[in-house]
Amino acid sequence: MNSILIVDDEPKMLDKLTLFLSPFYNCVQKQSGKQALTYLKQEMVALVILDIIMPEMDGWTTCEEIRKFSNVPIIMITARNEKEDIIKGLKLGADDYITKPFSEDELLARMESVLRRTLPQSEVSHSFKGLYWNKLSFELSYNQQPIFVTPKEFAIVGFFIKNQNKVVSRNQLLTEIWGQEGHIDNRTIDSHIRNVRDKLRKSGFPIDQHLVTVWGIGYRWNP
Repeated sequence: MNSILIVDDEPKMLDKLTLFLSPFYNCVQKQSGKQALTYLKQEMVALVILDIIMPEMDGWTTCEEIRKFSNVPIIMITARNEKEDIIKGLKLGADDYITKPFSEDELLARMESVLRRTLPQSEVSHSFKGLYWNKLSFELSYNQQPIFVTPKEFAIVGFFIKNQNKVVSRNQLLTEIWGQEGHIDNRTIDSHIRNVRDKLRKSGFPIDQHLVTVWGIGYRWNP
């Protein structure tokens, strides 16, 4: 699951965006530009959502500082809708700009558009023997017939397709799929794997030939 960094000095806005986006991304919250810069110099994220109006260091300055060491995609958020502000943000290196109030679906669509332009194609979509997985459209299908899964189940399928023929421990799955979401035990992981198997099996995909249990360790996707 890709990580995104949300930077806003308002805790309510941080929590609101995290609540909506967490099924699709691992969300990291920072309340100032300085905190964001410190984090980005140590960790990798797929995208930054950056509020403009913040104390001490505003979003424009933060964006400019980020661009000194990183090409990470940036979407700037503000209540201001002046054309000059939009141009300023884009000139400083922002990839897109969205004004408050905005719908969560609009933000998600803009994020998908930016990631489509910036992520390697290998991170966006995969095909495997009739099974099709697309991260940006949240599409999973077999022989062009949709398979309805939860966001976590979707992420699990994508992770295995991208890591074929590798033994994956439960701890690795926990880190990759659940990220920083508190305590998750092995029973939860095994339950999600069981659901993935059931849904793909019902679609006609020969999941039992490919997603196998490695006893005492975890799982492996056989190509």
